[in-house]
Amino acid sequence: MSSLPFSLASPAHTKQIRSPPTAQASSAFKTFGNNEQRFNKKAANEQLQVNVEKTSMSLLGRREAIGLGLSFTALVDFLGQNAAVAAEATAPCEFTTTPSGLAFCDKVVGFGPEASKGQLIKAHYTGKLENGKVFDSSYNRGKPLTFRIGVGEVIKGWDQGILGGDGVPPMLAGGKRTLKLPPQLGYGMRGAGCKGGSCIIPPDSVLLFDVEFIGKA
Repeated sequence: MSSLPFSLASPAHTKQIRSPPTAQASSAFKTFGNNEQRFNKKAANEQLQVNVEKTSMSLLGRREAIGLGLSFTALVDFLGQNAAVAAEATAPCEFTTTPSGLAFCDKVVGFGPEASKGQLIKAHYTGKLENGKVFDSSYNRGKPLTFRIGVGEVIKGWDQGILGGDGVPPMLAGGKRTLKLPPQLGYGMRGAGCKGGSCIIPPDSVLLFDVEFIGKA
């Protein structure tokens, strides 16, 4: 009696009546089938793992690419901001002089509302003498100056320089302006901070103020 493997391997005996496979042959066939199923499952699992790894690498690549793009964008923004600050610091300031004697130069035109007379506002500033010596700065204190504009709480040059008038356009919130004040719009012939014959601001001084109008308080 021919076995199943011999029947499959010998085409010349295809006319022979094949008897049912013996128990041993049936066992061999089951074993072959089980091995084939295990092989197919193993191959399928291996292929699935390869696909997962490819997908993970693809996603990782995309994340890295996105991260690189975001980092590059952040770097460009950072460099752009630094360039803007450097340009602002080094740009020459061409003053416009008004009939009152006040001169101004807008370094940054603001984007917010202008101040109204009597309004409580906040402003950062750096005050310098005409020779460039700094005598006061709110930036060094880490806190802007809060005051009511246009009612005489500050020197005249500040009221006019921020609120506007007499040829000076009003500052807008977010704006930065340099003011050059003649003595009559500053501390006049008295000066300021005088003690023992010495003054922080000598009499009849022309003053320069870098003013940043933050907005209403």
